[in-house]
Amino acid sequence: MANASQIREHMEVVGSDGQHVGTVDKVEGDRIKLTKNDPQAQGQHRYIPLDIVASVEQNAVRLNVTADEARQQAKGGGGSMGQAGGSR
Repeated sequence: MANASQIREHMEVVGSDGQHVGTVDKVEGDRIKLTKNDPQAQGQHRYIPLDIVASVEQNAVRLNVTADEARQQAKGGGGSMGQAGGSR
């Protein structure tokens, strides 16, 4: 897991396949809160667990899973996108 203190607002989050997952809003505890304004977000905040972060580069957070896998793991704030199996 990468150092969460290196993750900054507005960084792009990309999967291991190089595909866009979202844009960082902020780090909350052990997860990254993604902006709800991102086209991928469908108007909902989604959360990516820090334990799938492979590295933090200059302007991007790279995950150790593909973008599709990250979207499946993302926990949403009540919308259909990213609802991962029930309770948080």
